[in-house]
Amino acid sequence: MSPVVVPPVGARIRQARTARGMSLRGLAREIGVSASLISQIETGKSQPSVSTLYAITTALSIPVESLFDSPGGFDGEETAPLPAPASPVAGPPVAGPPGTVLHALAAFAADPGHRIGPLVRAEEREVLELDSGVVWERLGHVPGADVDFLLVTYRPGGASSGSGGLMRHPGTEYGYLTSGELVLTLGFEEYTLRPGDAVSFESTTPHRYRNDGDEPAVGVWFVFSMP
Repeated sequence: MSPVVVPPVGARIRQARTARGMSLRGLAREIGVSASLISQIETGKSQPSVSTLYAITTALSIPVESLFDSPGGFDGEETAPLPAPASPVAGPPVAGPPGTVLHALAAFAADPGHRIGPLVRAEEREVLELDSGVVWERLGHVPGADVDFLLVTYRPGGASSGSGGLMRHPGTEYGYLTSGELVLTLGFEEYTLRPGDAVSFESTTPHRYRNDGDEPAVGVWFVFSMP
């Protein structure tokens, strides 16, 4: 695979926002964050969490993949190279220590034709570690299918949103918990998932997962995206 390129995500967010005639304060109010945070993201001084990134793209009515496609960015701005994601048959996993979530997302989204499988050994999984205490392991991907097939681990104290806010994004998701306990906030309701419990809902509903227990919560998730 050729090297993945990380475009200036903040600049793309700014261009999409201004193209829609939305102010910094308007976008911040829409997703429940401060205008200063949006400004820092657009100027590259801060990287958004996964949940904030999804919230921004939902509010701007753009697919998250649009922030990562095609080298060169918007208006000819230069981009920085990033090593290609791990092959499904060799090499280390794609990992994202704190502060590199956008790099790992770019690696995942930049090549929609990338096949994972048909067989994926445990030691061959591509891994994305979020700074909020969550680990995504990709179990497979078929080119052309808009679905993420994931083994998800919430470490003790881990949550889908490090800021405590709810996330929403296009599509639907289905989850099955195999071990530990996980608290799901879905709209105005809160549910405690235990081993054997399953969930399914439209991802546009504001939601958040968190692990309040002392052991990891592990489950299998299918997340379907929509264009």
